[in-house]
Amino acid sequence: MIIGFDAKRANANFTGLGNYSRFMVDTMATYGNEHKYRMYIPKKCKNALYDSLLKHKNVASIQPRSFLMKRCKALWRTFFIKRGLLQDGVQLYHGLSNELPVGIHRTGIRSVVTIHDLIFLRYPQYYHWLDRIIYNYKFRYACRKADRIVAVSECTKRDIVKFYGISPDKIDVVYQGCDPVFAQPVSAEAKARVREAYHLPDQFILSVGTIEERKNLLLAVKAVEQLGDVHLVAVGKSTAYADKVKEYIEAHGLSDRIHIIHNLKFGDLPVLYHMAEAFVYPSRFEGFGIPIVEALSAGVPVIAATGSCLEEAGGPRSLYVGPDDVAGMAAAMKRVLGDADLRREMIEAGKAYVVRFDPKRLADEMNAVYLKCFDDSASSTDEERFVQTSSNIRKKIARYIPFL
Repeated sequence: MIIGFDAKRANANFTGLGNYSRFMVDTMATYGNEHKYRMYIPKKCKNALYDSLLKHKNVASIQPRSFLMKRCKALWRTFFIKRGLLQDGVQLYHGLSNELPVGIHRTGIRSVVTIHDLIFLRYPQYYHWLDRIIYNYKFRYACRKADRIVAVSECTKRDIVKFYGISPDKIDVVYQGCDPVFAQPVSAEAKARVREAYHLPDQFILSVGTIEERKNLLLAVKAVEQLGDVHLVAVGKSTAYADKVKEYIEAHGLSDRIHIIHNLKFGDLPVLYHMAEAFVYPSRFEGFGIPIVEALSAGVPVIAATGSCLEEAGGPRSLYVGPDDVAGMAAAMKRVLGDADLRREMIEAGKAYVVRFDPKRLADEMNAVYLKCFDDSASSTDEERFVQTSSNIRKKIARYIPFL
């Protein structure tokens, strides 16, 4: 089968949706090598992580072909990409980041969309009103027109059903894994290098994620404030909320114990996880929470917030507290730091739990989703469905050729 990916985020983003997109392309190309994959991007950005995907012989990168479409990138991705998909013989298109081309359901090409979260509907105060309108239109349209929907967690699946009235039978939950590098041992030399480069203390609690209001870093800061000589290292992109956090840190004399890093190199992140005594993720709401999987893979005890899907990412032996419970967060930190037996149990249980996010397993689950898209002819063989789809593609190409 020839499978097309909306790879804009894989090429243009270095966190979040970009990580997910690159992970899925790499995983499917590695373990689903019976297929051919085409990554469609509106323009090429400098990104070594994206370029590394092209090491797979069954993966290609495709940009707009005509001069006009190269100038009108947004229109190409939303409307006119369908012509290229038909021309390339794509049989299934996967929107990796919440959206699909308009009208793809009329081309004969089957489609899957991954919905990461509907936080903009749950917490509208965190989003500009215009962004909410655009997101709501794109996400709702994709959910209604896709042959199958992939939700990154059971929590996201429930929200799709609740907010968009989609049948749960149309939605499959396929989790995201993390780069295997997080589970690999780290040398003492690497730890010493990172500690010196970022001026870090010998022992600390780690938090990773964009420093924005929803991520709720201030809860962790206030909890550390109650614990005496405990350090917190927070890694993430800065927003206006980061200024609020820094103001609190300075006003309460915590500057020597709270270390905020905005410019961490990706190669240093696994090292940082392995250096941490514990990992804290106090976010009020997430679609999944991949940093938790990274921490567990690295053998770090996790403390996270209740209220969304973080229990799915962290498993039953991680600790969870309310997103406004400063005393509870401080108590959880104190337990993990002070109880060696608990730490050992949490580390062992965490490593056993993250096996469910093994890339091979996730590739098999995603491939099963792809095959469901062709189940409308339940009595047909795979070969018959392939012939039928190929015939539809040829007819569509014939229709569009005069306009190419």
